[in-house]
Formats: sequence, C-alpha cells, structure tokens
Amino acid sequence: MSAAVDPLPPHEDVRWRVDDAALDAHRFDRSGWTPPVRPAAVASVRSVAGVQHVVRYAHRSGTPLVARGAGTGLAGAATAADRGIVLDLTGLDRIVDISVEDELAVVEPGVITADLDRAALRHGLRYAPDPASVEISTIGGNIATNAGGLRCAKYGVTRDAVLGLDVVLADGRLVRTGRRALKGVTGYDLTSLFVGSEGTLGVIVGAALRLRPQPVATATIAAFFPDPAAAFAAVREVRRTGVVPAVAEFIDGPTLACIDAHTGSDLRGRGTAFALLQTDGAAAAPEAEMAAAALRPFATDLAVTTDPREAARLVAVRRAALPALERVGQVLIEDISVPRSQLPAAVAAVDEIARVTGVAIHTFAHAADGNLHPIIVLTADRQPSDPIVQEAADRIFRTALELGGTISGEHGVGVLKRRWMRAELGADVEALQRDLKALFDPTGILNPGKAL
Repeated sequence: MSAAVDPLPPHEDVRWRVDDAALDAHRFDRSGWTPPVRPAAVASVRSVAGVQHVVRYAHRSGTPLVARGAGTGLAGAATAADRGIVLDLTGLDRIVDISVEDELAVVEPGVITADLDRAALRHGLRYAPDPASVEISTIGGNIATNAGGLRCAKYGVTRDAVLGLDVVLADGRLVRTGRRALKGVTGYDLTSLFVGSEGTLGVIVGAALRLRPQPVATATIAAFFPDPAAAFAAVREVRRTGVVPAVAEFIDGPTLACIDAHTGSDLRGRGTAFALLQTDGAAAAPEAEMAAAALRPFATDLAVTTDPREAARLVAVRRAALPALERVGQVLIEDISVPRSQLPAAVAAVDEIARVTGVAIHTFAHAADGNLHPIIVLTADRQPSDPIVQEAADRIFRTALELGGTISGEHGVGVLKRRWMRAELGADVEALQRDLKALFDPTGILNPGKAL
C-alpha cells in the first residue's frame, strides 16, 4: 500500500496516526472476530472537508479505506483492512439542528445514539431507534448497519428514521440524498441504498433524521414463562388483541441465569423464559392491561408498572444480556430473523444445535419482529475457528433460511457472514449487488472484503 511508504498528506482537520497503540485500537470491532491484519494509518477527522481529503488520497493511491465510528459493530464490518486507512469519524459529533416543528434532527455521524435521544427529549421529542448499544454506538454506525433496537416493534429500524444523507463518494465528491420532508419520490431511493451498506458505497458524513413525539405515558410489563414456546404464544396473543407494543423482548433461561450472576438479580427463579413489553402513548395503561390479560394464562409471574424508574430497571435487564454473557467467555454474536410465526421453531432449533454440537448458545430476541440473537459463548478451550463452533454457526444460519428468514436482521454481514450471502440472495442478485458496488466504488477502496 502506498500509505505505508508515501508521506501522508497533511490537512488542518485530519490527525494522522501510525503508532502501534492507535493501529491496534482501531483494528477490532465488538464482534469477537480477530482480523489477521493491521491498518497502516488511522485518520481522525474533524470536518467534512477532512473526510474528503482522506478519501481523495485513498482513491488516488488505491489505498483501502474503512470508515469507523465507535467500533461497536457485531459482524466485523468496521475491522481494519490490511495496510489500509481507518477513517475515524468520532470527531464529527455535532447535533447540527433539532427542528421541533418538523420533528427532525440534523446530525453528524459521530453523535452517540443516546445523546441524540436525550437532546430530542429536551424538546419533547425522541429518536425512536433504540439499539441495545444505544449508550456507546454512533448514529453513523447505526445507519451503516441499519441497526434495529428495542423500540423497533412499533417504530421500525434505523432506515425508517432516515430522511436524507450527506455522503462522501469514493472519489471524494460530496452528495446529498433524500430530503427533509417526510415524503418524496423524486429519483431512485439512494438514501435507502446507503442505509445498511456497511461503508462499502460511500462515507456518511451527515444525516437528516425523523424524530417522534415523546409519549405522554408508558406502561411496562415483565412476564416470566415456563418455556420459550409459552412466551412466544403469549406474545402472539397480545398481537391478536390489536395492541401494538412499542417494545416486545424475549430472553431465554440460560441468559437470565447469566444476568443474575452479573447483576445480583433473581430472574431465573421466576421462570425459564422472560418477556418485556411496553405500550406507550395516551392509551398506554389500557393497552398494557389488555396485553397483560393476554399474557397471564401463559405466565408463571407477571407484573405491570407505570413507574418510570421501575421501567428503566426492567429495560436495563434486557440491555444487560450481552454484557452478562461477555463475562462468561468470548462471545460470537449471531443475528438472524425469521417470520414471527417461526420464532418458536427457530428457538427450538437453536437449542437442538447447542445440544448436538455441545456448544453453549444463549438466545434473546426482538419478539415482535422475529429477530433472534443466538449468542455462542466459548469456553476457555475453544476458539471461534474450531470446526465444531463453525458447524454450530452454520446450522444457525441454515435454520434461518429454512424457516424463510435471513442471515442478518440488523447487525449486517460484515466479514463473518459473507459466505452465506449467496445462499440467501442467489447468484443473480449477488451479481447485481456487485455491479452496484462497482458503480459507486470502481477502484474497490471502500471497506474491501466486507458485506459482499
């Protein structure tokens, strides 16, 4: 790579780093995958002009370029390219504007998701996408992976909140897609194309995002069940009442036990499966009672609260799932999605995969939209590359496809799922996607080896 030899071009809004500490810190993401390579340089930028400067240099020199936010990605998409440049976007962290009348925010990509939500709250609004990593992930990373979240049951995923984007293309040009209005069909929908593209088509440097009114009320239900099948049957009954919960989360018994060990709680003693539901808006309380009535015949324990502090504690249980598993051992975080009707079959299949392979697998899920996270937890004597571990992961992906689902619901493809893409997309669709990649990035410098 040229950057390993040529002088790195200076710019007042770019800080180049080539020291070992910086290179190692920007080598990994949170996926648990260890890339066998190191970048040659890290470019921390403070302006869009700085981003363009770095991208133009990479384009001119043929240097691989990986755009990166907080590094909280779970599929290896933000890991470094061999002898490439890591473009650190965390310095672009301004909330440029919040329009109360238009219910709109304009932000830079390095803004922490929870910070935007808190800023919107001061105006009686909120940013609806609510990934479990909300306190550490950035808006740019959420857009790059089309992140989901706890509130996706009612408000959708990141794509549903993105109205327009500012994007630096592979040759350094700055383009604006979409609009600030809620509706618009002029031209092809390039905004949606960039959302979820994992940095392979351009570098997102700004976003116009839809905000929502802060609900006037919220009610929270914590329900425990004798087994996962009962939990999913109960959530299905809630849907049949016509109630659309803002949150509908599932956690299996083994994960509850790990959360207990992590937090000192006693969740596992109340059931072998857990569901967290929230209703919101003016009808939050009566909808919660309707939902609770649907859940009770299936539950071993159930409580309803409108106390914000108790609700925050219960939501924290769900957010504690992954940190609790990370205390047990190295985790490989899988992310599949199936039709809602197939959730019980998917969880049962994952349990059978764990039994047959002897690999520990814990599952939590967004129960309202069919998105599961089967988490492989490695014991000290096992590595991600072990054949039995790979077999377990392959069986999980095969299960998702057999049940009419997808290999990735919200984390992206990154490095870890590339070999399963063709099985889902088919050769012709995969070829179309490669043609799109070549159109936007003809020299192939943007996040090479990821997503496709």
